[in-house]
Amino acid sequence: MTLPRLNIYRHDRGGRALVTLAGVIAPATAPQVRAALEQCLRDGISLIDVDLTTVDRCDDSSLSVFLDASRHAAEHHAFLVLHHPSPQTERLLMDTGFDRLLHAMRPGGARPRRA
Repeated sequence: MTLPRLNIYRHDRGGRALVTLAGVIAPATAPQVRAALEQCLRDGISLIDVDLTTVDRCDDSSLSVFLDASRHAAEHHAFLVLHHPSPQTERLLMDTGFDRLLHAMRPGGARPRRA
């Protein structure tokens, strides 16, 4: 059995960080995502942009990570914004109701809409 692969890239600009995820977010890789987002908050980042453009797959364990990070960011007067979620990830966000708690953005700045 091969473990899913995930690469995490971070680029800071002032109080804002762009965290680009590439690969699979699953139970085996979710702790890496959690650690990267928590590190942003420890570093004093107030706006965390998470680019999901190159995420191949995302399951409910990743949603838990994003939800926890969003709540923790709010406690620090910071924001977490998900950018370019795949259609599958958008459906998962909407089906679980997490779309109301997270700020997901499509290309061009449009927010996903409920059917």
